[in-house]
Amino acid sequence: MPQDSVDAFIARTRFNSDGLVPAIAQQRDSHEVLMMAWMDEAALRETLETGRGVYHSRSRGQRWAKGETSGHVQVVREARLDCDGDTVLILVDQSGAACHTGDRTCFDADTLTVGGGAR
Repeated sequence: MPQDSVDAFIARTRFNSDGLVPAIAQQRDSHEVLMMAWMDEAALRETLETGRGVYHSRSRGQRWAKGETSGHVQVVREARLDCDGDTVLILVDQSGAACHTGDRTCFDADTLTVGGGAR
C-alpha cells in the first residue's frame, strides 16, 4: 500500500483511550471470521506496510506478528474501516490455525443457533 494511503487510513482510524482499535481478521475467500485482536498505531502501520497481520497484546503490552512462533501467518489482502472508523476489518489468507488453541477460528468454541427473528 502506498505510504500516503497508509497515512490516510491511519488518520481516519479512531483509536480508543488506550490507543487501541479492535481488528477482526476474516478469511478473504470464504468470509470465515477467524479472530479478533487489538492493534495500536504501530501494529496497524506495520500490517498495512508489510501485508502481514501484526497485533498488540494487551496482556503483554507488546506487538506480536501472527504466526511468529506457530508459523500460521496471515497474509493481509485488504484492510477496511467501519463507518465510524473505530473497528478494522482485515481480509487475510490464513495459513493454518488462526486461534491460539490450534483451532482454525477463535469462534468455534460455543455455538448457539438462534431461531425465529423479526421479519
